[in-house]
Amino acid sequence: MMTNLKLGVEVVSAHNLLPKDEHGSSSAFVELYFDAQRFRSTIKEKDLNPVWNESFYFNISDPSNLHYLTLDAHVYNNIRATNSRSFLGKVCLTGNSFVPYSDAVVLHYPLEKRGIFSRVRGELGLKVYITDDASIKSSTPLPAIESLPTKDPGLTYGEAPTLDPMSNPVPHKRVERHTFHHLPNPNHQQHQHQNHSSAPAITHHVPKYVADEMKAAETQPPKLVRMYSGSSSQPVDYALKETSPFLGGGRVVGGRVIRGDKTASTYDLVERMYFLYVRVVKARDLPAMDVTGSLDPFVEVRIGNYRGITKHFEKKQNPEWNQVFAFSRERMQASVLEVVIKDKDLVKDDFVGVMRFDINEVPLRVPPDSPLAPEWYRLEDKKGEKIKGELMLAVWIGTQADEAFPDAWHSDAATPVDITPASSTVIRSKVYHAPRLWYVRVNVVEAQDLVPSEKSRFPEVYVKVQIGNQVLKTKTCQARTFSALWNEDLLFVAAEPFEDHLVLSVEDRVGPGKDEIIGRVIIPLSSVEKRADDRIIHSRWFNLEKPVAVDVDQLKKDKFSSRIHLRVCLDGGYHVLDESTHYSSDLRPTAKQLWRPPIGILELGILNAVGLHPMKTRDGRGTSDTYCVAKYGHKWVRTRTLIDNLSPKYNEQYTWEVFDPATVLTVGVFDNSQLGEKGSNGKDLKIGKVRIRISTLETGRVYTHSYPLLVLHSSGVKKMGELHLAIRFTCISFANMLYQYSRPLLPKMHYIRPFTVMQLDMLRHQAVNIVALRLGRAEPPLRKEVVEYMSDVDSHLWSMRRSKANFFRLMTVFSGLFAAGKWFGDICMWKNPITTVLVHVLYLMLACFPELILPTVFLYMFLIGIWNYRYRPRYPPHMNTKISQAEVVHPDELDEEFDTFPTSRSPELVRMRYDRLRSVAGRIQTVVGDIATQGERFQALLSWRDPRATAIFVIFCLVAALVLFVTPFQVIAALAGFYMMRHPRFRYRTPSVPINFFRRLPSRTDSML
Repeated sequence: MMTNLKLGVEVVSAHNLLPKDEHGSSSAFVELYFDAQRFRSTIKEKDLNPVWNESFYFNISDPSNLHYLTLDAHVYNNIRATNSRSFLGKVCLTGNSFVPYSDAVVLHYPLEKRGIFSRVRGELGLKVYITDDASIKSSTPLPAIESLPTKDPGLTYGEAPTLDPMSNPVPHKRVERHTFHHLPNPNHQQHQHQNHSSAPAITHHVPKYVADEMKAAETQPPKLVRMYSGSSSQPVDYALKETSPFLGGGRVVGGRVIRGDKTASTYDLVERMYFLYVRVVKARDLPAMDVTGSLDPFVEVRIGNYRGITKHFEKKQNPEWNQVFAFSRERMQASVLEVVIKDKDLVKDDFVGVMRFDINEVPLRVPPDSPLAPEWYRLEDKKGEKIKGELMLAVWIGTQADEAFPDAWHSDAATPVDITPASSTVIRSKVYHAPRLWYVRVNVVEAQDLVPSEKSRFPEVYVKVQIGNQVLKTKTCQARTFSALWNEDLLFVAAEPFEDHLVLSVEDRVGPGKDEIIGRVIIPLSSVEKRADDRIIHSRWFNLEKPVAVDVDQLKKDKFSSRIHLRVCLDGGYHVLDESTHYSSDLRPTAKQLWRPPIGILELGILNAVGLHPMKTRDGRGTSDTYCVAKYGHKWVRTRTLIDNLSPKYNEQYTWEVFDPATVLTVGVFDNSQLGEKGSNGKDLKIGKVRIRISTLETGRVYTHSYPLLVLHSSGVKKMGELHLAIRFTCISFANMLYQYSRPLLPKMHYIRPFTVMQLDMLRHQAVNIVALRLGRAEPPLRKEVVEYMSDVDSHLWSMRRSKANFFRLMTVFSGLFAAGKWFGDICMWKNPITTVLVHVLYLMLACFPELILPTVFLYMFLIGIWNYRYRPRYPPHMNTKISQAEVVHPDELDEEFDTFPTSRSPELVRMRYDRLRSVAGRIQTVVGDIATQGERFQALLSWRDPRATAIFVIFCLVAALVLFVTPFQVIAALAGFYMMRHPRFRYRTPSVPINFFRRLPSRTDSML
């Protein structure tokens, strides 16, 4: 047990403090509070940018309770004339953000307000860490503030001699206040973290070589700042963690990006990663290698143990590849890049020529610089002598912001064995655009001149309509003529570009299970009229064609044919729901002319994943080949697949336009099962997903959190790892965003001509299938199981666990009413006489002045909202196992939830579950019946079903009308309120007279069978 555990706090500096005196300056000092201990820094007179570099050490009384403790740093202005102080700001850090000394860096925290009306500005630089060095003594409290000397800015008066990690003085530079390196303290000795000897001076300089610059950027690991849990009973391992990573734009602190010395790139929400890019364009004049004088060339790019291979060409001496290879800088194990041209052979590939590049001489390119122009390079043999043949190349060092990044072959996505160009397509990153979906409305009106095969009977016809795999039928019309009337609407989903045709066939039901086609018509969807509102579509008659081929002469003899009356249109005024309504990422109508301008920009940085659960075995050990998919609106993105890595670093950034704040961004993590011959037909396995609602994000704030990937399996809930994301929502038009809150959630056609629930479920299923089919035809394909998991296609299926969760959610919603009812019951029972008397006085005031009731209610809600502002959530909501009832779910209920539809379980198990469902439904049936009974008793008051009860109630109504006519309403309201809140001495244990009278009223339960 660490009895010497201490919390070290280094107060470095402050910046841009608020002036408090008449000279436009402040005399600032800092007070630190932790674990019932308080320390104070020296006073910096007349300085809005003070520098302290003072260290303090707090004793930690109970290390097991560290995560529940907080460190408060208050900045004050010293007023010497009145011997008082004024508030300048504060910083509050929780115990979850305390790290060991080796991980600690100086962070500049924005100063926070103490109250609603406080006015603060500026930042406070602190370095907070935990140490167990026995040679360090805790600091001693300082004397009163007026006796503090200010001559020596580095030494704290009254503090015991302590050891500091940095011993050599380095002048503090004002420009370095946003660089997060260890800042030196010139007045203390170095403790055990740096040994007993003096450490060399730490200097900050511009790196001379590109490789040094990359290493400097890699020494900024993300820091854990705070952990959130949606419920006190939520396991800590399932909690959301706020981090403070060093991204391309700088260190993220409290949702703000603190700029570093370097200029920020366009990819400012991800960690800057450096890659060595090699673009192999083409070759010319290659020497012949075979006896026949031909050549089958391909290029092999090698650096260390990594190598990428282009495709080979048959018998071609001037091939063109135009392929890009990207080698991760942090994984490079050599300083020389080799580009080798070889001749493809059955036994052994022949060497043609080689080129070598020193990585230290490769230029650095950062967009928006123009792409590096490729150059011709002369081939060399193995001895380094020039030979025949040239290769056009471009070699440069860039980041993931480079235009070549998405389509490049990546070394960090390479398999332990060589990957072929064909299989490399399934590991690339890709941006997909889902097709624009339309609702196709087919109104089948009637058909005329129908000629059945049997002339002696009238046909029993129906119309079958088909678009692709979607098939719907009208009702069978049993007409007494050779014409039929339906007037039915059939709805389908179609995607642009329209590839399928609308096929209608009129079929005659000759006998049971036997139908004959009378005629059909094929209508191209591209010729169908489009509409964006509810205007009338003109109907058309279409001739029905015979289903079998007939002679041309016979067609000329036929003077007429059967025909069908249709009204067909493409409805663009609806939003085609292709995902669960609770997690919709887009609510715009199909017709583009109805789109409104965007209200903001959503930026997502997919940083990394840690602690992933192995999804497969390779070479006798567990591993995963993971990629991420993000979906918002019509735009789907897929990161590159990182092979054989349980802690992958993606660092890819994407952007979406936001049209509605009430939408949800979904990010999923999957295991790629398409690599290798054995897994080429397997399904990609789901690892977990994260949902983020845009309306819960503050504008301009950068949210950097580590999200636990929680997945519900048949064995229970399981954490599959953590996904680290950076999210920022930027508002373009604040007025348009506020206007969105007054508009309907869905386009107006959903309210003018709404669909039934059955139609919506059927259309949603068809829409998901169409989107999955189209995205599955892309390269690399986005597989169907991925699209279905991201779209939550199974969210509407029955689940006992989900039903319980919804019930408890409903109880939580009404818990406020229940609490208010309990409080009012205590008032009526005079549990607290003083409170009851005050309530009586307040009620009498409202009864005498009823015009104050509504203002009082709204003022009360206003004050509650203002009070809750300081406790507002500062993090996006995440999946909660307690709310989802996933912690205490029965295994059989989980097995039922993961059962297929229709079921695949044994008849005995299905019978048991059916009986359980009947018992649950019986309770619900009883509750519904009780509610109906109360409503029927209200109706029975005036229905004379019970003549005596109705007569009593009618007489009571007459007397009440006369009394209320002559008595002021305020008197009646006051008497009624006082009667309800009367003292228990005037109450009876039996129910009151009105309740007894109401319960005796008849209902329709007597008429139930």
